[in-house]
This record gives sequence, C-alpha cells and structure tokens, in this order.
Amino acid sequence: MRKIQCNFCGSDRYEERRVEYLYSYKGEYLLVPNTPIEICLNCGMIYYDAAVLKEIERCFFAIQRKTEKPDRCIEVPAKAYA
Repeated sequence: MRKIQCNFCGSDRYEERRVEYLYSYKGEYLLVPNTPIEICLNCGMIYYDAAVLKEIERCFFAIQRKTEKPDRCIEVPAKAYA
C-alpha cells in the first residue's frame, strides 16, 4: 500500500478493504460487489482508486448499451418518505 494521508483528519493509518459500491446515473444503478477501497482507520473516510471508478463507469455504460451483460439482476423495492 502506498503512503497516503487522509484529506479529512490527516491520519496516515489506512486499511485496504472490499465493499459494495452503488453507481448511479440518471435513475439507473449498478451494484458492484467486492469493490476495493482504502479506509482511514482514524475517521473512516473512504478512498476509491480513480482507475477502479473509471472501470465501474465503463461497465455501467456498456451494460446500458447492451454490449455487456451484468452478472445478475436484482429487484430493488422503492418507497417514498411522506
């Protein structure tokens, strides 16, 4: 892991983890499990690598254009807060 400093709290204590990332664009979504992140162990700020985010965006638009297929589709219930 490269030596970085948290932009929020200044800590240099980080840990690599994997999370579920939800990409959204104009009311369409792509859930990306196992997305690599670095998290500040002091304040919890999450950092994503730019190359990872670019690949997620590429996949999203390829799926929207139907040039790639998603691994699976899930149904997400929605309920307005009123």
